[in-house]
Amino acid sequence: MSGQAADAKAPSGLARMLPILAWAPRYQRSWLRPDLIAGVTVSALVVPKSLGYASIAGVSIQHGLYAAAAGAIIYALFGTSRQIATGPSSALAAIAAGVLVTAGIAVGGDEAVQMVAAITIGAGLLYVLLSILRMGWISHFLSKAVITGFLFGAAIEVVVGELPKITGTQIDGSNAWQKLGSWMEGLSGTDALTLLVGAAALVLIFGLRFVAPRVPGALVLVIVGLLASFIFGLGDRGVSLIGDVPRGLPTIALPDLRFIIDNIGVIATASFGLLVIGFSQTAGDARTFASKHRYPVDIDQESLAQGASNLGAGLLQGIPVSTSLSSSSLADQSGAKSQMASLTTGGVVVLTLLVLAPLFSDLPNAVLAAIIIEAVVMGMMDVPAMRRLYRVNRPDFWIALAAILGVLGAGVLAGVVIGVALSLLLLIYAAASPRMPELGRRPGSQAFLSLDAFPDSETFPGVLVLRFDSDLYYATSDALQDGIREQVLDAQPPLHAVVLDLEGVDFVDSQGTEAVGKLLDLGGAAGIELRLARVKGPVAEMLERDGVIARLGEGRVFATVYEAVADLIPREAS
Repeated sequence: MSGQAADAKAPSGLARMLPILAWAPRYQRSWLRPDLIAGVTVSALVVPKSLGYASIAGVSIQHGLYAAAAGAIIYALFGTSRQIATGPSSALAAIAAGVLVTAGIAVGGDEAVQMVAAITIGAGLLYVLLSILRMGWISHFLSKAVITGFLFGAAIEVVVGELPKITGTQIDGSNAWQKLGSWMEGLSGTDALTLLVGAAALVLIFGLRFVAPRVPGALVLVIVGLLASFIFGLGDRGVSLIGDVPRGLPTIALPDLRFIIDNIGVIATASFGLLVIGFSQTAGDARTFASKHRYPVDIDQESLAQGASNLGAGLLQGIPVSTSLSSSSLADQSGAKSQMASLTTGGVVVLTLLVLAPLFSDLPNAVLAAIIIEAVVMGMMDVPAMRRLYRVNRPDFWIALAAILGVLGAGVLAGVVIGVALSLLLLIYAAASPRMPELGRRPGSQAFLSLDAFPDSETFPGVLVLRFDSDLYYATSDALQDGIREQVLDAQPPLHAVVLDLEGVDFVDSQGTEAVGKLLDLGGAAGIELRLARVKGPVAEMLERDGVIARLGEGRVFATVYEAVADLIPREAS
């Protein structure tokens, strides 16, 4: 195994909280060149897109660079993934924009900066709390269908918001439908030169995406846009420009306490939304690269890293940050060997702030809009995923579509709430709707399998064999009773025995044992014998403690399904 793949003993103490103390002393000289190349390459993608993401979030573009620098540098100190790139995200920027709309705050002003910084700090605190409580497992419970739909809807919302910059017109409205209608009504006032610049920018950046995907299209477009603005004097000819972008590093500042108190409800909701969407990206991306390169990652530590990165970004008046799969993949493809690549990216962004920032002042807004549109269309509108959902699991597709419509109709921030609610409803529905397939015996064997999968398996008159595919607790106990009751009532000929296979039950609570007891009552009233098969030790202990085993009677719990039915079926069939 290579030096990259092999780890010494797992870090402990301070090195566990601050992984750079563990990897820096073991850093290999041979990694420096690929790390530097990867860091510079990623910065060519991060810098122009951070400008666009700040514009989405409703703050001046330098705030995107503040976040990019803080996210990359702080993640390198706290993160455990060697290829992850942390910085501004289009999805999180869309949430920030939704907050401004919900709170009625004007885009681009001081209050907008305070609000975005406040929700970024709030998300950072929630990440840290998640890490302290070691709740990284929560990343498993967010529905992929809901996330896919939310991101798709947020991308449409962002694109609609950027269209006026392409045409040089204005829009208003509280949701995507109203904004789109407003934009279409105002098309008669389109500025021809602005439209030409915007259309050319869209053709260039999408063309590079498909013709030369390895070329940093956003960076190329920024350079071309600045040259065109200077050569043709676009600002003097009526094309809207970004405006003054100051040189220098940000200062640490906390949002005004009174402002936070006045907007605490919106800030709390948005912070939670940033956590939910950001953490779903973080956990998945970290696992992907760790699996590919065969090294361990600690999801709880990743939560701490993202928390620290967002706290740093917020304190520096930046926008929310998260992992970026496109940037991380670029780092990986460029040969990143360690978190030094992320440090390099952060260093390049700092140099940009110190030296190059004022150059962006002459960038046409139409060019920035083209960068934003390309980023969200290619990064958030996952058409193949929607097609897959439609093909594989139609209910998941409709859930994703509901998330899209929720964002478009109610706004991005409300869309987050709708998405979380849908995820919880899915989880509750799945927990409360366990499968309980009927089993039959494979001809010539002692194996009992699902009749859904093996319809030619044998069943026996008067004997019903069921398998309960879930834990047996308060959320599923009624489903067990209802399912068996329906089967008993509908059975022809009438049943004289029910065999319940509990192989899939790892956990049972008091309500679950009570449900088995009620089945005994049901069977006794109907003259039906209940037998249990393949009961695991902890489950058997709970049933015995509640007196259910004693009520079943001696010899009613069996090691296999076949043993449970052997004396119930005709001799010639056995």
